[in-house]
Amino acid sequence: MSTASLKTKLAYSSGNLSVNLIAQAFASYIIFYYVDVLGVRPGLISAAMVIHGIVNAVLNPLFGHLSDRTKSRWGRRIPYMMFGMVPLAALFTAIWFPIGTGSALFWYFLTIVLLYDVLFVMVVLNYSALFPEMFTTMKERASVSSWRQMFGIVGMIIGVALPPLVYGKLGWGPMGAIFAGIALIFFIIMITSSKEKTVVAREQIGFLQSLKFTFSNKAFVMFVIGSFFVQFTFAVLPAAIPFFSKYVLLAEEDSNSILLGAIFIAAIPCVYLWGRLLQKWGPRKTVMAAVAVYAAAMLPFLFVSSVAAAAIAAAAIGIGLAGLLVLLDVLLSEIIDEDEKRTNVRREGMYFGMNGFIVRWGVSLQAVVLGIILETVGYVKDAVQSEAAVWGIRSMLSIIPFTALLIALLFFYLYPIRKFNRSQNQVTKHNDKSI
Repeated sequence: MSTASLKTKLAYSSGNLSVNLIAQAFASYIIFYYVDVLGVRPGLISAAMVIHGIVNAVLNPLFGHLSDRTKSRWGRRIPYMMFGMVPLAALFTAIWFPIGTGSALFWYFLTIVLLYDVLFVMVVLNYSALFPEMFTTMKERASVSSWRQMFGIVGMIIGVALPPLVYGKLGWGPMGAIFAGIALIFFIIMITSSKEKTVVAREQIGFLQSLKFTFSNKAFVMFVIGSFFVQFTFAVLPAAIPFFSKYVLLAEEDSNSILLGAIFIAAIPCVYLWGRLLQKWGPRKTVMAAVAVYAAAMLPFLFVSSVAAAAIAAAAIGIGLAGLLVLLDVLLSEIIDEDEKRTNVRREGMYFGMNGFIVRWGVSLQAVVLGIILETVGYVKDAVQSEAAVWGIRSMLSIIPFTALLIALLFFYLYPIRKFNRSQNQVTKHNDKSI
């Protein structure tokens, strides 16, 4: 049984504020900044984001496998976080201080983003891989996951809802530097209180054999496909909202903060609720309920036409979003526990790495979809948009994420770890070990 103190749980969980702050600020505003503010062609930025997604995706399993095999006096995960967090903060800052114009600006963006990818994966993958190792029961994972997401939502609010207020007064570069500083502080808090288990079975098998074991796990395959489509919607919503506010609602920039803030403020109390439901229903049933609620909340964006109505619809999104934030790492953790019974090693790094490899394509897909829609429907920077462009932007917040979530719901339904023992807060092992 795990004996982690409340202080340890809170300190570990606080690292999620840093992760979500920089990840969501990047995902939400980088396209808008480089396309609508700096004037780089949408197609060029979409191409850069695809390259970014490919590199980020490939780095995840490589760093995961390397981490699983690492031996040091600090453990397997902590050294990568310890030596990566300061360069990560520096590179995040550099993204918002562009150099050059035209094609030079594009190449600067691509170079800094690729360097940022290396450090981001190094730090965040190892932070995530600590979760199932430090917290071993379903009850404790539900509790810690809820705390993580509460901190994570605060990070999202800072990184997604506050930028228009900050860059409006201070500029984009100072905003990046401030956010990087906040993230670094909470990374330090997290790492000084995190402790790895000293007795773990380390992976000795090769990279390709490890991949084979990973993808022969039916539960992981079903989970990661469902997670891909969920993560795609996570990327679509914040990237599309600035365009929705400006060109559909014809509202001021601070309306972005209102809509995004409504999502996350509504999610905060629901995090605790979903954590309780997780302990009552088990991971599979609870994640299906969360996906259904989240999907239904997308539909009002087909017709809302005022900031007030859009804020109410956004708050409904927050209810389902909270559940998915709590549940995804819990599901992956029980898959890792099952894998240990099959392989006799702990492979958190490879599982979180392969999960990252696959779901990162959701970010690239979001960039491609956004770029294609803006190019094909006749979007014109700083102009009154055509009816086709307005409906194209509306679809980014309704039809497209709704369809993606229906697909996710199917794969979570097929997820094979189903029997949940409420009295012991443990999952009963399923019989299917391979596909």
